[in-house]
Parts: sequence; C-alpha cells; structure tokens
Amino acid sequence: MSEKSLEYGKSEAVDAYEGPVITSSNEDVKAPSVIVSTTPPAPDGGTRAWLQVAGSFLVFGNLWGLTFAFGSFVSYYELTLLPDLSSSTISWIGTTSTTLLIFGGIVSGPLFDRGYFRSMLIVGALVETLGLMLLSLCTASYWQIFLTQGIVTGLGNSLLYIPGLTLVGRAFTKNRSLAMGITTCGAPIGGIIYTITFEHLISRISFGWTVRIMAFIMLSTYCIAFPMILWRVKNLADLAPDRPRKLFDASALRDLPFWSYTSSNFLIFCGYMVPFYFMASYGQIELGMSRSDANYVLVISQAASVLGRLVASYAASKTGVMIPWIVCGLSSGILCLGWIGVKSSGAFIVYAALYGCFSGALIPLPPSVFPVVCPDIKVLGARMGMSQGIGSMASLIGPPIAGALTSIGATAEHRNYLGLQLFGGAIMAAGGCNLAGLWILLIRQRGLKSKLI
Repeated sequence: MSEKSLEYGKSEAVDAYEGPVITSSNEDVKAPSVIVSTTPPAPDGGTRAWLQVAGSFLVFGNLWGLTFAFGSFVSYYELTLLPDLSSSTISWIGTTSTTLLIFGGIVSGPLFDRGYFRSMLIVGALVETLGLMLLSLCTASYWQIFLTQGIVTGLGNSLLYIPGLTLVGRAFTKNRSLAMGITTCGAPIGGIIYTITFEHLISRISFGWTVRIMAFIMLSTYCIAFPMILWRVKNLADLAPDRPRKLFDASALRDLPFWSYTSSNFLIFCGYMVPFYFMASYGQIELGMSRSDANYVLVISQAASVLGRLVASYAASKTGVMIPWIVCGLSSGILCLGWIGVKSSGAFIVYAALYGCFSGALIPLPPSVFPVVCPDIKVLGARMGMSQGIGSMASLIGPPIAGALTSIGATAEHRNYLGLQLFGGAIMAAGGCNLAGLWILLIRQRGLKSKLI
C-alpha cells in the first residue's frame, strides 16, 4: 500500500472515530499475496461531497439533536408525567440512549467496513423512528418510556453514527476539518429544533401527538438526507478485504498517554451533559420560570454551542488543538461551578449561553489529538474504539449521579441543585487539569518538535 493511502486512512480514522485501513506486513503475508488497496484518493470536495455534508448534517440533527433536547423531556417527566420519580431515575432514559449510540457505533463499525452502510442507514432510521412512535403510545409508565426512548431509539442511533461521519471524512482531504465541523453542528441545531417543537406542541396537544410529530419530522429529514449521502457512493468494502477490523489492542493498557487521554475524556463527559439535562427543570423549580421560558434558555445554550464549535475549530487550526481544548475544558468546569451563584433569570440566560459556547468545543476537538496519542496506524482504530467505549460509560453514569445528588436534603418546593452543580463543575475541571498533564506527556514521550499539538 502506498504512503499516500496510509495517510488517507489515518485521517479518516481520526475524524470519523473509525478504524484505519488494515495493511498487511511482510511477516503476516508471503509474497506475492500482498493486499493492495484499491481505495481512490480523496476527492476533496465537489458537489457530491458537499451533498454528503448536508445529508450528514441532517442525520446528526436527529442523532444528537434528540440527546440535546432531552432536557425538555426531563422537565416534563419530572413535573407532569412521572412526578413521583427522582431526577436520577429519569435521567437513565437519556444516558442509556446516548451510551448505546456511542458504544453501539463502535461495535457496528465492522459492518461499515464490509460495505453495509446503506443497510445501516435505512435500518437505523426506521428503528429510531419506531422508538419515537412507540414512545408516543406510552402511558405514565417508566419502563415503557425507558424501553422505547432509551433502548429502541438508542439502538437505531448506533447504526447511523458511523456512516454519518465516515462517508463525509472520505470525501475530503484539505477541507476535512471544515466539513466535519459543519456536520457536527447538526447536533445543536437539531437540539434547538426538537426543543422548540416539544415546547410549542406539548401545551397545545397531547404528549402522544407531540412525540408523533417529532417522529414524522425525523423520518422526513432522513428521506431528504439519505439520497444526498448515498448519491453515486461506491461500495467501500475493499478497505479491509480479508480481515475484520481489530476492536481491542492489549498494548494500549500499558501506554500512559492513552490512559491520560481516556481519563481526561471520561472526567469531562461525566459532567458535560449535566447542565443540558437539568437546565430546564432548574429554571422552573428554583427560579420560578415558566416551562416555555426555561426551555428557551436551553435553546439559547444549544445555539451558543454552534458558535463554540466553529470558533474552537478555527482556533485549533492556528494554535493547535491542545490549547483550546484545555481552555474550554477548564472553563466549562468553572462555569458549572459558577452556576451556583445564578439566582435570577437574566443571570441564568448568560450562564447558559457561556456554558453552551465553551462546552460545544469539547466535541470536535478530541479526535484531532488521537494520532499523536497513538502514532501507530495499525492500532489507531482499535485504540480509538477502546477509548470511546470507556468514555461512553461516563455519559451513562454522569447525569444519574448528578440527579441523585438533587434529592439529598430536598423539600417539596426545592431540590438540592448545589450537589449537582458541585459534581458537574468539579469533575469537568478535573478533566481539564488532566488535559494539561496529557499535553506534557505527549511532548515528552512522543518526541514532538513543536509544543503546538
């Protein structure tokens, strides 16, 4: 395989959380049975490539949009549909769906490698939409909601995650970061749309019809997105013709930079979704805001997240990734601690906008550092998957732990949001500090010529 092909595979693995091109070494294969890559060079744009960006933007709007909009569901469940359940119990619904999205995406990666991306997109969209349709039929039953919104929807998302990212990454070379940044901006935009839709309809029609309309919106956007994504896309199964993608690399367990990177992400993502899950309920319970006003504060935070992602991506192109990553990680933790002092609606809006802006940068930046953490392309995909799998556990347990803290010393009128705020802020700040340690490790152990990673 040519050096150019190796570099192309490496970039894809970074941007798309996908495994690298599998090559064969002299000790594994006897000549002349060497596997030759038939992968064409990246087209670096063009009409087809930008159509894939637009289509994947819509896919991400559904995948992560529902995740970011879950705060509006939490508020409704806590105060109306499931008032007898704790915040911790309710938050398990959203975190289970998010964990299945991330972890299931890792497991489904080999399906993409073998060329089943069309089937993954179609089946994933149908399963995710089915989950919402079934949710619309649920009564005030926690387990019905958990199975439909948490399990079924999460399983559908897991099939959509890898194709939505990877097909875009393979269509660009120089403009790959810009294309991936635009694609991931679909997440907060989708969150804004679904939050506003939920808030606008829930007070006018039933919960069931509100969710059904959201499902119809989802299905219609997929019908628009898939033709754009799949137009003239060839079968990509030849990237790994004889061997499945490696999912585990034992040598990573002895690599200190790998653990520093993974632990930093784990700490940050333990607290990352906490404000998004509980902003709306905090505004209603503690500040006396209406449900509509509290949900629109969540929308403001999501809108600021779009700005944060774009600004951070631009800054990273000028200063390297580590500086904006550390700044945004520490700032997000400090802002979460600053939430403690928010006692008015105006201050709450300012806090939500600032948190959305700084925390939004924490999504697109980490993958760009991973080739330095793992310079060996042969195990890059496996180690990325391992790190993601561990990180998904943080997304699973973080909000439920924070929710459980609100019940300590709670009364009928107020909940103990102080514990939630301290937990989210402290653990994210610890992750930001850990990133500084990762930066030092990479400079010392990877022999880098520049400190701007």
